[in-house]
Amino acid sequence: MYKIPMSLYIHMPWCVQKCPYCDFNSHTVKRTPDYKAYIAHLIKDLQHDAVFCSNRSIHSIFIGGGTPSLFSAELIDKLLLNINKIIPINKNAEITIEANPNSVDIERFNGYQQAGINRISIGVQSFQADKLVKLGRIHDPKEAITAGKLAQTLNLRSFNLDLMHGLPNQSIDDAIYDLEQAIAIAPPHLSWYQLTIEPNTLFGSKPPVLPDDDKLWEIYQRGHQLLTKHGYQQYETSAYAKEDLQCQHNLNYWRFGDYLGIGCGAHGKLTQPDGKVIRTIKTRHPKGYLEGRYLDKYYTVPKEDLPFEFFMNRFRLFEPTPKQEFEQRTYLPLQTVEKQITTAIERNYLIENKQNWQITDYGKLFLNSLLELFL
Repeated sequence: MYKIPMSLYIHMPWCVQKCPYCDFNSHTVKRTPDYKAYIAHLIKDLQHDAVFCSNRSIHSIFIGGGTPSLFSAELIDKLLLNINKIIPINKNAEITIEANPNSVDIERFNGYQQAGINRISIGVQSFQADKLVKLGRIHDPKEAITAGKLAQTLNLRSFNLDLMHGLPNQSIDDAIYDLEQAIAIAPPHLSWYQLTIEPNTLFGSKPPVLPDDDKLWEIYQRGHQLLTKHGYQQYETSAYAKEDLQCQHNLNYWRFGDYLGIGCGAHGKLTQPDGKVIRTIKTRHPKGYLEGRYLDKYYTVPKEDLPFEFFMNRFRLFEPTPKQEFEQRTYLPLQTVEKQITTAIERNYLIENKQNWQITDYGKLFLNSLLELFL
């Protein structure tokens, strides 16, 4: 079997407060959850999934949420030690934990590092008090700066700041100010993404006034120029990094790698030795999950759906797509997509050489139209 890299996503479902824009599977803490019991269930969940991935190791780990930094360093240490017993973690694996600025302190960060965490992703979103209030965030600008500077002092492989633009009543200057504050902290990685209104959120039922399309385009253009000027390379739709410091976990997703998903509502994708691609979805609500009902859905992706799934992920990245990678990760011959690729090239969505396909600048603007060719 071709060794497709395999990552592990771990979902921690609790937050102190649900943000009005958030459609992730997160649950407000009303009384302190049994964090210790949840860790024990995560370990059992992984033991059940291990049957799908014999003789494989873990390429990267991402602990997301919710607010994973609600969990103590001792519990994270216990979790990672047990993961390594069930499925070996590569020695050079990138291991990330998400953290809110208000749950950050030197003792906790040091504890995570000693447990094996080598990358921290801090959910800043904005450096302006009025914008943070509107977004329902429970930290202030000072805490955001303190958390970023603290991460800078640690001997981590990397750290990321999450930042949003297109916020309610945000001016172009407001958006650029936020970016300037982030750049001053000098994170190796910046996730800079536009606020979108999702159904089943508070903003979905009571939409705020957002910048219009012209303003959003100018924010993006000025922000992109600023980030490029300071040595950040855009490698994905909403991600920028200093050279060779891209998020390895996310790269594995977009390159159609495999990943286990444990915890409430987590998704997994695992290629089997016969080429079948299995997807798993875990029980969303903590109540059911903590009763030991981990697996909600499990299915094999039909072969005819694999080209669309591959390109939907791969064309999110701005790097070339190796043709060999399509064959290795879908177990399909290139002839399967020959007609669609020809059409995409004729429409100037793609260019190609002997080894690679490359999405054009024009193709990036019409990504949905490009992907529709593979449906």
